[in-house]
Amino acid sequence: MQYIDNILFVILLIAGFGLFAKSLQKIYRNIRLGREINRSDRKNERWETMARVAMGQSRMSARPIAGILHLFVYVGFVIINIELIEIIVDGIFGTHRFLSTIFGHTFYNIFTATLEILAVLVIIGVVLFFIRRNFYGVKRLTMKELFGWPKNDANWILIIEFALMVAFFTMNSTDLILQKRGVLEAHGSFPISQMTLVPFLEIFSFDNIYLEIFERGAWWFHFVGILFFMNYLYYSKHLHIILAFPSTWYANLDLYGKFNNLDSVTKEIKLMMDPNADPYAASAEGSEEAPSKFGAEDVFDLNQVQLLNAYSCTECGRCTSVCPANITGKKLSPRLILMKTRDRLEEVGKNIDKNGKFEDDGKKLLNDYITKEELWACTTCNACTQACPVLLDPLSIIFEMRRFLVMEQSAAPQELNLMMTNVENNAAPWQYNQADRLNWAKD
Repeated sequence: MQYIDNILFVILLIAGFGLFAKSLQKIYRNIRLGREINRSDRKNERWETMARVAMGQSRMSARPIAGILHLFVYVGFVIINIELIEIIVDGIFGTHRFLSTIFGHTFYNIFTATLEILAVLVIIGVVLFFIRRNFYGVKRLTMKELFGWPKNDANWILIIEFALMVAFFTMNSTDLILQKRGVLEAHGSFPISQMTLVPFLEIFSFDNIYLEIFERGAWWFHFVGILFFMNYLYYSKHLHIILAFPSTWYANLDLYGKFNNLDSVTKEIKLMMDPNADPYAASAEGSEEAPSKFGAEDVFDLNQVQLLNAYSCTECGRCTSVCPANITGKKLSPRLILMKTRDRLEEVGKNIDKNGKFEDDGKKLLNDYITKEELWACTTCNACTQACPVLLDPLSIIFEMRRFLVMEQSAAPQELNLMMTNVENNAAPWQYNQADRLNWAKD
């Protein structure tokens, strides 16, 4: 009977990490539904970009206050969960503060004191973020596209992080009192708990049995809470905690907004310009594959980095807040482009889970999720890509869907059709004869 706690702990540990691994596998499968793209060049630059942007939070400094608070929460929460190693060892083997035997007395005291200071910073950060998100009225955080689940999701994450930190302090405070009473071995330094919860708990003069219940309850709550948080990430915008790293590594390192040429189009143009080429020879021999679809109509037509971007979006809205189309009242929101892409990708994934393979559901990303009005409202100014804290590129998705409309459906707006007709007939966007192109310089 004395090993029931340890057995229950191991079962929860295996189940928690097993479900988490299954979720990551599903995300990986969904991302692989996109077209392959080679982003393995310039490796040193990519490692540097990931370290600077994802780990170093360099782009958060554009809004210093929010950036500092985010750094508190990010660094604090990540480092505090190093203690998960200790919790796992203690839970499996029934030890008490295992890392103290590895670190030694002095370093372990520094370690635990640092965790407490970081935990206070996390609490300050999440409380201010909660107030800012719900009561301060930041426009990009109160837009209609965040109504419902997106807003609730953000709040739940803040509440969960707050609860985990409170459990952390409760665990440390009761542990410290039990250490003082000689019930537990003395390990660690807990300056914040010593100043806050310990005096409060000592007022009530709880018996040791109650303190042990509080300590074990907080310890279990902290452990189960971490497992819950980890598995909740799959359903949350906070997947960026993990996916920001590959997203920044695979980010586009070329000029923002650079339009990529299609190999199939390049081959076709070269064939047209070669007077000796036989346009029917390749197809007759069967050596050439059928041309791929131009642009993107559904998530299958986007590349894998674009689908990774959709999962990595934290819905902060910095892209939308600087979008000139959105500012002037147009329907376009770069944030919503990524959110809708993720929603469609999740729908496709559920379809595959249900049927074993994708069965046509009569829906497409274009029109069913993202409208033509949104796509053509974009000015391609690149403000969204420059503003994103983790180098996501909603503009590339807009480009590909526009390409589909123009090259597959001939569905460009009238203004663009007129311009393209002029280029075809007059070799210029303007509607006058080529012979008159220099008339403006005569006088």
